[in-house]
Amino acid sequence: MASPTVAFLKRLFRRKLVLAAACVLLVFVLAALFAPWVAPYDPGALRVIRRLKPPSELNWLGTDEFGRDVLSRIVYGARASLGIGAAVVAISIAAGSAIGLTAGYFRRLDPPIMRMVDAVMALPDILLAIFLVAILGSSIFNVVFALAIVYTPRVVRVVRASALVVREQQFVEAARAIGASTPRILFRHILMNVTSPVLVQATFIFAYAVLAEAGLSFLGAGVPPEVPTWGEMIASAQQYADQAFWVVLFPGLAIVLAALSLQVVGDGLRDQLDPKLRKAL
Repeated sequence: MASPTVAFLKRLFRRKLVLAAACVLLVFVLAALFAPWVAPYDPGALRVIRRLKPPSELNWLGTDEFGRDVLSRIVYGARASLGIGAAVVAISIAAGSAIGLTAGYFRRLDPPIMRMVDAVMALPDILLAIFLVAILGSSIFNVVFALAIVYTPRVVRVVRASALVVREQQFVEAARAIGASTPRILFRHILMNVTSPVLVQATFIFAYAVLAEAGLSFLGAGVPPEVPTWGEMIASAQQYADQAFWVVLFPGLAIVLAALSLQVVGDGLRDQLDPKLRKAL
C-alpha cells in the first residue's frame, strides 16, 4: 500500500499542468544549485568583440552589451533570484506564523496586532519595498529583509484566521483541561493544524518575491549590479532591446516561467489540501 506522501503526490501530479509546472520549477532549481557546472561560460567574463551577438552555437541565447553570455547569466541569475525568494519565504513564514498564532490565540493582543498588520498591507508592496531598500541600502540581505516585511502580513492573516477556528476545537479545550502549557498548545495543537494554508501561501509568496526582486532590480533598488539577477539583466539591457531582442526576451521568459510555475504548483497544493476543493475535483 502506498504511503500517504506518495498518494498525495500522485493526486497532486495527476493534473498535467501541475506536473509540467513542477518540472519547469525543478529545472530552475537544479540550474541554480549546479550553476558552475551548467553555465557554459563565466557570467561576468567580458568579450566586447562579441557584444550583442544573436543566438548561435557558441552562445545559445546570444550575448549582451558587454559580450557576456546570456544563458550563463540566466543560470546564475536563477541562483540569486530563487535564493532571495526562498529566503523571503523562510523569514515570512517563521515571523508570520509566530505573530499570527499570537493574534489568533490571545484575544487581547489580536486588535493591536491586526491594526498594525492592516496598516502595512494598506501600502503598495513594491513602494514599501523600495522605501525600505532606499533606507537600508542596496544589498541582498536588505532586499530579503525588505521583502520579508512586505509579505509577512499575508502569512499573519492566514495563520490568525486558521488559529481562530482551531482554538475553539474540542481537542484544544481538552489540552487546556489536562493542564497543557500554552507553548505546547500553540505549537503542538494549533500550529500543526494550520500548516496546509501556510504551505500554499508559501508558494504564492515565493512567486511574489521573485517578481518583486526583479522589479526592484529593474528600478535600480535591488541587489548590487555586480550580482546577476533576472531583473538586473533586463534593466541593463533595455536600451538595446530594439537591436538585440534576446537580451530582454530570455531573462523576461525566465521570470515569467518561474513565477507562473510557482503559482500553478500553489494552486495544485491548495486544491489538494482543501477538502472541499479536492472533493469537487
